[in-house]
Amino acid sequence: MSGVSGSSQGSQTNPQARRKLSSRKLLRRLLRLALEYRGPCTAVVIMQITLVVLSLSTLGMTGLGIDYLSSQVLKNSGPPQWPLGLRPPATWSPIQVIIALSGLILVVAIFTAALKYLAAIASSALSQEVLVRVRTDVYSKLQQLSFSFYDAGESSSIINRAAGDASHVGAFVDGVIIKVLTVFLTLTVYLVYMLKMHVGLTLVCLASTPLLWIGAVVFSKLVQPAYRQASTLSDVMIRTLVENLQGIQVVKGFAREAEQADRFQKANHDIRDLKESIFFRISTFQPSMGLLTQINMLVLIGYGGMLVIRGELALGTGLFVFANLLHEFANQVSQITNIANSIQTSLASAGRVFEVLDEPIQIATPPNAQRLKHVAESIELDDVSFGYHPDRMILHDVSLRIESGECIGITGPTGSGKTTLLSLLKRFYDVHDGSIRLDGVDLRKLNLDDLRRATGIVFQDSFLFSNTVAANIAFGVPDATPDQITAAAKIAIADEFICELPDQYESMVGEHGSNLSGGQRQRLAIARAIVTNPSILLLDDATASVDPDTEHEIREAMVAAMHDRTTIVVSNRLSTLSRTDRIVVLQHGTISDVGTHEELLETCDYYRELAELQGLSVARNSRSVLTCTKHETVIKN
Repeated sequence: MSGVSGSSQGSQTNPQARRKLSSRKLLRRLLRLALEYRGPCTAVVIMQITLVVLSLSTLGMTGLGIDYLSSQVLKNSGPPQWPLGLRPPATWSPIQVIIALSGLILVVAIFTAALKYLAAIASSALSQEVLVRVRTDVYSKLQQLSFSFYDAGESSSIINRAAGDASHVGAFVDGVIIKVLTVFLTLTVYLVYMLKMHVGLTLVCLASTPLLWIGAVVFSKLVQPAYRQASTLSDVMIRTLVENLQGIQVVKGFAREAEQADRFQKANHDIRDLKESIFFRISTFQPSMGLLTQINMLVLIGYGGMLVIRGELALGTGLFVFANLLHEFANQVSQITNIANSIQTSLASAGRVFEVLDEPIQIATPPNAQRLKHVAESIELDDVSFGYHPDRMILHDVSLRIESGECIGITGPTGSGKTTLLSLLKRFYDVHDGSIRLDGVDLRKLNLDDLRRATGIVFQDSFLFSNTVAANIAFGVPDATPDQITAAAKIAIADEFICELPDQYESMVGEHGSNLSGGQRQRLAIARAIVTNPSILLLDDATASVDPDTEHEIREAMVAAMHDRTTIVVSNRLSTLSRTDRIVVLQHGTISDVGTHEELLETCDYYRELAELQGLSVARNSRSVLTCTKHETVIKN
């Protein structure tokens, strides 16, 4: 797969900021891709050349028929030149000869039609095979790239690269390589055939051909920037569409439908204007090239007609066949415009696709990685520093030890690095300085899949897929049995509401879980984390955006899920934090305080202020108090 994909270890960068590959390098990589399909390409080209030979045979027989009719009608016309010394029996009448020639032409025409059908099927199959391959490579690479890539890029651009740009790259083999080979071989066959008929007439009629090639090169250079801009404008249109679909409640809530429609229309008009500009250049180029070919036809009529009058060239197998060959020659040369158009489209798209495929894989399993089945001892953070941008650190010299089975709460103001800390534990990112160790082993030395299976996570706003309830729960363990799925749902206090759904565990979850409440989505997310049986459970503010009743339901599920697991709970709610073993206070990316709920009320100003702000709401609204200690996990009502 050297022609398409490529990856390496290294730092992540924005794909749009990477150095652009030159057209020559892009073309070389596309050619390497085409070479991987040389077998099917060769088969299609052979069929195309066979069609050219059949076309020449039809022309030759038609010209022979014209010469034979001339010899029968015009007394001073010489006999036709029968190919390969083959001539009809002397006993045949002229009508029989013409019928025989017509029959042969019909047979060749039927065979030509059948071969055209097969060639079209083979060409389409090849194009689709390459397209599937390119899209699969892009999608597979997107799965391997870390969050840094997605942080830097826009989802609309990524979608467009995986869909639209990949299709243009996939079309390169069929729309460029096969066409170039077919045109080149066809022109070669026509040229040899015409030279064999009459060298002087061929040279005179094709004298303007070099101008066609020069024009194609100039045209290609003129339109190249426009094709690159077309992909960028397409990104803008897709982004506008996606944002409006995802934010339709905001759009309707503020009555901005008309303005958003105008914004989308402008994005479409920008693409239309650019396409019209490209089309204008094509429309200017093609007639100019067509004029040159018509001049060649005038030369043929003048010089070729003189040769026929002199008897140096036959009317049918000479002038008629030559005129048709010259016309087909001009058609093939005119394909250069379409090929140049396809090349520029493919090059513009290939540059964007290869930027994704060349993006270095930052987070990966190292060679000779250590396997991890269960975290039996501790989690250690040793002077950890990290930032999403090297010049802006989020965490500064964070050190913390969490014993196996311990329940740790993490709190702090917005932007203090709470969620970032959980992301580092899952190795969504690698630390810039310091290290994180599980049972004494640096995360970067562990098998990545083992690490992520050993650490279950529930996000603040958990994403659900458009699939069944059972499939969503078993996402991390696709081969989970129905009993395992049900057991996980019961632990997450989700079994009851699932059984009330129309199809129970086979009920379809709408897009993003739209047909479920916030509490139901969170409980499914907790079940999804539990079914993998992780030894570490990370809960990222799972009750932040829900009402008190829903918070109570989620807290019940959280308590059950925490049993016999090392748990890290990110939250700013005292109802969740107050009964953990220890609470870590993060401020400005550093640990300012560590202690129990009672200790922090005495020693930490931030925690005390947090308690004062929530004291009234906790007393009135908390229907249960979370108790999560190293030795027991219960709900007190």
